[in-house]
Amino acid sequence: MLKNKYLQGVYDTVMNRNPGEPEFHQAVFEFLESLEPFIARNPQFETNGVIDAFVEPERLIIFRVPWMDDSGRMRVNRGFRVQFNSAIGPYKGGLRFHPSVNASVIKFLGFEQVLKNSLTTLPMGGGKGGSDFDPKGKSDAEIMRFCQSFMTELWKHIGANTDVPAGDIGVGAREVGYMFGQYKRLANSFEAGVITGKGISYGGSLGRPEATGYGLCYFTQEMMSQLRGDSFEGKTVVISGSGNVALHACEKAQQLGAKVVAMSDSNGFVYDPNGIDVGVMKDIKLNRRARISVYVNEVKTATYTPDCRKIWSVKCDIALPCATQNEIDVDSAKLLIANGVKVVSEGANMPCTMEATKAFLNAGVLFGPAKAANAGGVAVSGLEMAQNSMRMSWSFEDVDQNLQKIMKNIFRNVRAAAREYSTETDMVTGANIAGFLKVSEAMLAQGVV
Repeated sequence: MLKNKYLQGVYDTVMNRNPGEPEFHQAVFEFLESLEPFIARNPQFETNGVIDAFVEPERLIIFRVPWMDDSGRMRVNRGFRVQFNSAIGPYKGGLRFHPSVNASVIKFLGFEQVLKNSLTTLPMGGGKGGSDFDPKGKSDAEIMRFCQSFMTELWKHIGANTDVPAGDIGVGAREVGYMFGQYKRLANSFEAGVITGKGISYGGSLGRPEATGYGLCYFTQEMMSQLRGDSFEGKTVVISGSGNVALHACEKAQQLGAKVVAMSDSNGFVYDPNGIDVGVMKDIKLNRRARISVYVNEVKTATYTPDCRKIWSVKCDIALPCATQNEIDVDSAKLLIANGVKVVSEGANMPCTMEATKAFLNAGVLFGPAKAANAGGVAVSGLEMAQNSMRMSWSFEDVDQNLQKIMKNIFRNVRAAAREYSTETDMVTGANIAGFLKVSEAMLAQGVV
């Protein structure tokens, strides 16, 4: 229950309009709860209707995706695209291919994306999409046919100045390539800026695969430095997941002097007291697309546990959840706290439940919320769009320098909002208010649209 009657009314409307969508409800409630001190000082937002509009997506597209498997049998999946808010720029957000994808997940991701994109300071609105298609176990030919069918509908709704999708869980370079190829075929136009995360040979940006993981570490390092006078140096780190975000977070954390001792996939986790060999892990996950259990066959100091949630029992100084939503519940949070965790920073989108987040904050754990901490990926997607518009390619060093600058600015803006409306270390409140301010100003300026 929210203390502010107006905000509670907004939340009740969201609940009534979107029954059976717990992920979306969770994201909206956490946002509205953070707004309470802001609304207390800015009561005009109760009458101008901006918050009512902010929590309602501008458009939700749901469509059938038929495709043929290798045996000649027709399969049917469901596709989604939520175009949540375009007040500050074209809709921007990734595509997720995973069995868990539904309207609730897509709307929660799109809602978070609005705030995240605002925090980057780049001119990007918020959107998200995907399908309940599972690429695991599918041949390249099956994935190509699915991606082509998916884009045959999606292409009508996207464009460089309208909506720019990218990758997410289950959508990497392979899937982006197939979708871009189909878009080019349908549109009869090479519009490089219509999708980001592309291969370097056809308009992609150096540093894009690394961006979310690297950015997560840059934000976390800045947060530790400015609020605690600390760093990654000498710290023990646990990272959930083993996709792009987790792998590059592992790489950057180790470059910054930490030792990453555990990583996971959906089947289980590996623990290596000597520190994860990121080169071996990259080969397993990116080249061979194998399960993480293979790691113990190649690194003899490692052990494998067939339960991914138990990764949070591993003692660490810093936890970086980079797998999926709600992977850290309150029991896992209490276990991490009992084992002495000092910092938790979200590499995935909303990986901590509301109860877990509050447990960390109450225990004095430094907490980096996803919309701030993992904004590096979409930030570099924005830089990819800029390069496409200029028809130029920047060096890896230039992209990385821009990424570091953006992540430091995100922390600075989040800290300023946190300091004004809550406490200096309350990054959750700070991120929500700082992200909302820019979008709300644009919405007010544009009128009732």
